[in-house]
Amino acid sequence: MSADYSHLCSAILEQCFGQVVQLVADCLFLANTRTLGQLVSATKLSRKEVGLALAVLVKFRLVDFEASKLNPSLAEYALRREDIICLLRYPRYVHLVQTKYGNVGASIAEELINSGSDTASGILIKCLTEGENKAESPESYRNTFLTMITDHYIIKRPELLVSEDQDEVVPKFESNECDFFRHPNIDLQLLAKIRKGDANLAEAKDSTMVWNLNYDRFHQDFRDAIMVNAIERKMGENAAECFRFILKIMYNTTDPWQRKLSNQITFVEIKQAIERKSNNLDLMKYLDQYISLLTDDSLGFFRRVGDMGGGLYVVDMEHAFESLAFACVESVITERFGSKAARIFRVIRFKKYIEQEDLQKEAMIPSKEAKSLAYNLFQEQFIHVKIIKKAGGGSNGPAKAFYLFQVKEKDTVRMLLDASYKSLYNTIERSNFEKNEHKGLIEKSQRLDSIVETMKERGDSEEYIAEIVETFTPPECEILNKVKNRIKTLSKAELTLDDTIFLLQMYQHHCTTLPTGIRRFK
Repeated sequence: MSADYSHLCSAILEQCFGQVVQLVADCLFLANTRTLGQLVSATKLSRKEVGLALAVLVKFRLVDFEASKLNPSLAEYALRREDIICLLRYPRYVHLVQTKYGNVGASIAEELINSGSDTASGILIKCLTEGENKAESPESYRNTFLTMITDHYIIKRPELLVSEDQDEVVPKFESNECDFFRHPNIDLQLLAKIRKGDANLAEAKDSTMVWNLNYDRFHQDFRDAIMVNAIERKMGENAAECFRFILKIMYNTTDPWQRKLSNQITFVEIKQAIERKSNNLDLMKYLDQYISLLTDDSLGFFRRVGDMGGGLYVVDMEHAFESLAFACVESVITERFGSKAARIFRVIRFKKYIEQEDLQKEAMIPSKEAKSLAYNLFQEQFIHVKIIKKAGGGSNGPAKAFYLFQVKEKDTVRMLLDASYKSLYNTIERSNFEKNEHKGLIEKSQRLDSIVETMKERGDSEEYIAEIVETFTPPECEILNKVKNRIKTLSKAELTLDDTIFLLQMYQHHCTTLPTGIRRFK
């Protein structure tokens, strides 16, 4: 993990949980594992503060622990570095659940996010007593919760093992993939008694089953949306709908996080699925043409590999995210250096290796300008130079060599990913600075809005309300509007940067062998 990612994680944790949790997480980030004693001595915090911070991180599934191999009575804690950035994506998770399951699903997702992890009965009690949709029946909440488990948006955490050995100090957990999505036994009558105060939550039959959001399932939908949107922009809605059906068929036989290629899909399977579930007559009528359009496209999302069953096809994740990631890289180069620099980058990438003289001819750019742009790209590490020494040369003069430009694709993406981490960190810090710098003005505005709202509810006269509003002077209004616009712009930048980071992370998962922290179940 890079230093830029470390700084970003630190800022996210401070924003979400406060400074104490941030200090403990920073200490864990610097090592693979640490014990409680090591954390206390490194952070200079009290043992109680470190223990509470670890409890928060464990509850939000950001820290794992197990017994030390050297001393089984000590627990060693490890930070899940890859999951920290998921804290920024919580609004996107809630929005996705709301589009699929409505307000009831959104309430469940919000409670799971706020709790980190909890039992099904605990989450439903909170939704029914504290949520915005109190009018909804307990049955609708239970059914939605179970549907979200079936669809893998909610996953069960490993269960605590009750050991007969009294000497075991560090808890152990049993992780069984068959149980990750097993439905809990939710007793609605007991929930009604708990709400009335006649029973305790510990009496629930599912008190040992703890649930949290399954990030990988959400990321699977985000990844699919990127691919479908790219096809829709290039080939239209019918082609995008066709590819959406292809992805659904693919998941029946293929691990969603298989790195390179999907398992084979036949034309007959695609046709039958569309005829059963689609109402798009144009797509059914011209299906073979849309399939040909997808397979012939330069994006390379879909490839034909055989002729059995009307045609055998695979979804090429590697080629798809290589195309998408380098479209993003070229967009960044165009924004920073102009369209001619992007053309130079494309030529170098297409040719693999190319000399300076050949580069200006292939790119059709004047010699001086081509040299300047190539130097700028080299300086910013978008392109690299490979030196090949010529044979001979003797000892009298300097050895002669060829200097060839090349694009190291994995290094370029990693550099851009680190730059995105740094930009996102700067955006968060600037947003926090704006809020702290104008904290008094923002609080005054909020108090005034609250007073005006109360006055309207009481039925006070418009003249009196106007007098109260005028206590907020025009210069203060102008400053506040500017601050709000800046914070809004920074929030949009955060979302855009996170989209870029997610795309580049998908490239790393599907186009490299680097560990990305993505597993089918976590």
